[in-house]
Amino acid sequence: MGPLYRWRFTGRTPERLLVVPPDLRLSDPTLAQEIYYGRFQFSGHVVDTGGVSPFQLNVSNRGWVKALHGFRWLRHLRAAGTELAAVNARALVNDWIRQHGSRMTDIAWEPGTVAKRIIAWLQYSAFLLTHADANFHRLFLKNLAVQVRYLRATVGEMPPGKERVRARIALAFVALALPSSAAGLRNAARHLDAELDLQILPDGGHISRNPLVLLELLADLLPLRQVYANQSATPPASLIASIDRMMPALRAFRHKDGAVARFNGMGVTIHERVSAILRLDDAAAAPLLHAPHSGYDRLELGQTVVIADTGSPPPTAVSTSAHAGCLSFELSSGRQCFIVNCGVDSYGSPDLRPLARATAAHSTATLNETSQARFVHSNTVQGIVGAPLTGTLTHTECRRIDQPGMQGFIANHNAYEVKFGIIHEREIQLSANGNLIYGEDRFSGKEGLTILADGKDHATIRFHIHPTIRAEQARSGEIYLLGQSGECWLFTSLDSHALLEESVFFASTSGARRTSQIVISALLSKTPVLRWRLLRETQETAPSGS
Repeated sequence: MGPLYRWRFTGRTPERLLVVPPDLRLSDPTLAQEIYYGRFQFSGHVVDTGGVSPFQLNVSNRGWVKALHGFRWLRHLRAAGTELAAVNARALVNDWIRQHGSRMTDIAWEPGTVAKRIIAWLQYSAFLLTHADANFHRLFLKNLAVQVRYLRATVGEMPPGKERVRARIALAFVALALPSSAAGLRNAARHLDAELDLQILPDGGHISRNPLVLLELLADLLPLRQVYANQSATPPASLIASIDRMMPALRAFRHKDGAVARFNGMGVTIHERVSAILRLDDAAAAPLLHAPHSGYDRLELGQTVVIADTGSPPPTAVSTSAHAGCLSFELSSGRQCFIVNCGVDSYGSPDLRPLARATAAHSTATLNETSQARFVHSNTVQGIVGAPLTGTLTHTECRRIDQPGMQGFIANHNAYEVKFGIIHEREIQLSANGNLIYGEDRFSGKEGLTILADGKDHATIRFHIHPTIRAEQARSGEIYLLGQSGECWLFTSLDSHALLEESVFFASTSGARRTSQIVISALLSKTPVLRWRLLRETQETAPSGS
């Protein structure tokens, strides 16, 4: 962009910062040495700069480039706690300013990246400015002010989603950290209020339906709440209310082993990160059991947890990470997950992500091996807006059937109604103090009509097994799921033969892992109802040799 455009964002340079916001993100001081030697590892991708500035390199991995320009990695240098790390950090910030500070193009100046960088520079400002010379001090604050003015000018044009919330959070931090007028404070609070009201649903979920977004936004909203409290400033009304709703919503996605359920973009759980956020839950709220607005249900009795997707897809504009997994569920017991969705490998090959998002990668039913939704596969479109979800799933219904000693739900969706004329309904009940799960998948034609044997009535129900669980099939057809802790669940298909087949679990810290899946297949014109059961047993009852 030309100098006239850049001139729009020139202005007064602040003399100082009034407050340094805290940071909840985990840091690793050993990475400071890697950065010092020019090895930058972001988004699962490692780049060795070979002595060249990382800001001069042309790296094709978009996630790595965004992480580099977001500057959250400064936390590792700060954690090192050495003057060498501080000098290195100042040199890298200074290099970015020289290379990109006035060239408002490319990923470095995408508003979402600018918002991350502003928050990071504020959070690590004391680390950067302590013992810095006057020239760096002024250069840092001058460029920070330019980025703030740029973000204020562009935030209104950002598409809906987490990055627009983060931009409003960044500007609220700025209003507190830099000298601001009372009107400026009120304006930042008002805009953040409006954005939270738009994007945080009444049950605490995010409009994207992605559990990972809750984690990311809470990691910024909680420090902002703390800054308001420390400054004795009145926080935006929706800030406190949104956090209070988001905490039980986040707990609703959490299994007993601490993992976050793998729905709609959630991959590997960093357990320490989740714990750091939940420790700041002042109300210590219980997990939400029924989230009608974000479309999830949780069953929990004894040590058993079932988490299910019972909602419609998110709006197209925020569906770039959404999955076609309606009516899928995950099962955990004690400290182990048994039945899961395949999840996503956020840092793996982009070619595998459509597979991870397809219905077959979820513990639910597919008809005629057709996914519930489609994804935009154009590289051009994906590079700009990701891969939005499109399809015919427009309506879901869910009803809780909780009773003393039993929790359950009945839910249905219309994803296959247009193409095949079939509605899928799933009922799951958890009872016997968490020792018995009864499931029933029902398929019906439009308006309850009989399903015809027209070659479009083939259903496949999948139950993906966590890779730490060993699956063994008895001669009688039952399948034993054997946990590492000695726990065992017996799976029985009551209407059609179940098979054990290979599967892939994408959401592993080491990348995709081979695992197993239970598969039930049937012609719906002959068997429109498929019943199954999971019963907790002891491993002594498993087939010999298992």
